[in-house]
Amino acid sequence: MATDKRMTRAREVGVKSGLLLRKRMALAQEAYADRIKRANGANGANGAPEDTPPLAAMVDPARAFAYAIDAGQRAILFWDTLRQRGNQFVEHAMEGLKPVLHFDYDMVMDGRTFARPVNYALLKIKPPEGIHVDDTRRPYVIIDPRAGHGPGIGGFKDDSQVGVALRAGHPVYFVIFFRDPEPGQTMLDVCEAEQQFIRKVRALHPDSSKPAIVGNCQGGWAAMMLAASDPDDTGPIVINGAPMSYWSGAWQEGEGDNPMRYSGGLLGGTWLASFAADLGNGKFDGAHLVQNFEGLNPANTFWDKYYNLYRKIDTEPPRFLEFERWWGGYYLMNREEIEWITRNLFVGNKLWSGDVKNAADERFDLRNIKSPIILFASMGDNITPPQQAFNWVADLYGSTEEIKARGQVIVGMMHENIGHLGIFVSGKVARKEHAQIVSVLRSIELLPPGLYGMVITERKGVATASGEPEYEVTFEEHRLEDIAARMNRFERVDEKPFEAVAAISEFNQRAYELFAQPFVQAMSNDTTARLLREWHPLRMQNWMLSDLNPWMAWLKPAADAVRANRQEVASDDPLRQREAVAAELVSAALDHYRAMRDALTEASFFRIFGTMRAMYAPEEDRGERSRATASRPPPEIEQALASVAKGTYVDALARVAVMLMRDGKPLPLARLELRKELADDYAELLPDVETHEWRTTRGRQEIIVRCAPKQALEGLPIMLHDNAERRRLLALLDKIGADERVIGAPPSEDQIATLARIRAVLSGKPHRPRHVS
Repeated sequence: MATDKRMTRAREVGVKSGLLLRKRMALAQEAYADRIKRANGANGANGAPEDTPPLAAMVDPARAFAYAIDAGQRAILFWDTLRQRGNQFVEHAMEGLKPVLHFDYDMVMDGRTFARPVNYALLKIKPPEGIHVDDTRRPYVIIDPRAGHGPGIGGFKDDSQVGVALRAGHPVYFVIFFRDPEPGQTMLDVCEAEQQFIRKVRALHPDSSKPAIVGNCQGGWAAMMLAASDPDDTGPIVINGAPMSYWSGAWQEGEGDNPMRYSGGLLGGTWLASFAADLGNGKFDGAHLVQNFEGLNPANTFWDKYYNLYRKIDTEPPRFLEFERWWGGYYLMNREEIEWITRNLFVGNKLWSGDVKNAADERFDLRNIKSPIILFASMGDNITPPQQAFNWVADLYGSTEEIKARGQVIVGMMHENIGHLGIFVSGKVARKEHAQIVSVLRSIELLPPGLYGMVITERKGVATASGEPEYEVTFEEHRLEDIAARMNRFERVDEKPFEAVAAISEFNQRAYELFAQPFVQAMSNDTTARLLREWHPLRMQNWMLSDLNPWMAWLKPAADAVRANRQEVASDDPLRQREAVAAELVSAALDHYRAMRDALTEASFFRIFGTMRAMYAPEEDRGERSRATASRPPPEIEQALASVAKGTYVDALARVAVMLMRDGKPLPLARLELRKELADDYAELLPDVETHEWRTTRGRQEIIVRCAPKQALEGLPIMLHDNAERRRLLALLDKIGADERVIGAPPSEDQIATLARIRAVLSGKPHRPRHVS
């Protein structure tokens, strides 16, 4: 491309980035002003909220004195809670940062004893008293994220992923990891260890279905790698809030979204992770990752969660301390591990493309996964936005037809507003979404291949014996092309600058390794690394406010005295209400800072890397490419149509099943659960075929029926040239015609007519296929 055109493209990128920044900042200012207005209650008297008494009502010495006592007591109890958090942190660290699991467990396998040692282990969860587990039911294996924190968040309370699976009667296993990595361990070693864990679980439950693998956040891509490496041993894969397409994000009209995806570029790529690991004498401190998470929401990090504790100091400490026990445990990684993650995933975005290789130098091809994949994401998640959780499907599979032709079932479920951590820790989410996933996994395996949305609706006025609401689950089939277009309104043009980020990152990484790394490694040792970890700000805020600090010695006696003489003021007290208004103003200011910071981050990213790509990337005629693609059908359609008159009894049965399908209606769970019963009733007429093979056949036949319905019908007698097979299928059709469970009650006119045409074409004389040399 000519230089002048490149300059023009670069200038356009700069202009668009500036306009975007101006719009984002205007929206941020508008949101801040609106929040201030609502906090001050402009509709009330004297500028106060409508339900707040006027200022004159608060000019009462007795009321002010009572409030002062209450505020002072709450302050002492607040700081004592932080002291307890510090003591908890110190005790937890001295114990080696044990998993924060709420349940008892037995260790089944310890990866530290493997030929290639890793700091991973497999636990079997002991069911609590009163809960019965059936070892013949499908086992669950839960993999927690290794993203700075320790393991256990998937089971750190009763209403959790572990809890709902146990209550459903399933054996539950948990993959944990220890604080310190084994010398020389790599992510590929970890993947091989997890394969051994799954084989062990299968050996312990030979009479059950293949184990379900549940991956949380970064445990999600670990579960996908595991399933792609060993597809014959893994059952359904459930990945919750798992980033798979790291370049994607919510490119919306509102404020700057998902700023974390820009940080890798603005920090220069992967070299900073290598630098931090070298400062740690070969070990990367997970506290750095946690600090990045905390920086995403400064209002919550520095104010909201602490004010909430202060405001509800008489009831909130147990919940606060329970969560902080997990949040304040920071784990380590080897340099090789964090470099593998940053190069291949965070910046490289290579997992879905097949560019990542395993220990045997074979590519991880996620299309090799044979079991259904369930994706759970949330619109309120700014760490793993829905685009990062779902876009890999569009990248991996070229079309809906390819999903069907490969026999794959992919089910998506979207929460409207829960945050990233809420996907794993929220009791409401556990009781609703995770409980329903557990209850329908067997049914999901019976779904025809395709892309589905899982919809959970509460049955009004109906509740379980325990008082919990009952839910109804339906599956709505979608086309991949429609979902991709709906989630990416700007056709993912915002992902193009990340190609420049990857290139710059490689350059910076090599420059660091050549010019700086030798000096950093020479200056680092175990002592300096330990000091850097101990004096990390996130650790300091814990141990400095613990009993290790002699200046805190007065706090516990003072807090005990306050508890013995607590004089609480009601939350509807005018001064307490004014306090809440002031706290809201502080929170609004911090949120405004975040919105402005994220807008600047976003604009700076696109100004730098968008311009860079515009200057050096080749021009692409998107319209021409799309027209060329649209002019010919996908290869899956061509391959399927080439076999329209070929196949076995299994192919013919799958084709008939597609022909009798009800189109355009959600598939209720009850219909799926009925299929096992039907299979038992018609066992002598149905083929004995493996589930994935059946789904692959079913998907291929669906393509044929959709694209060539007339040829599909005419091809049936050619496929069933054997009289015995034809009689077998006709007998099955006779039972279908008499069984309302199969085609619904009552069958539609189209189904009746289709069934009659199938009978007619199969009732003729057998067609002998011509010999083809």
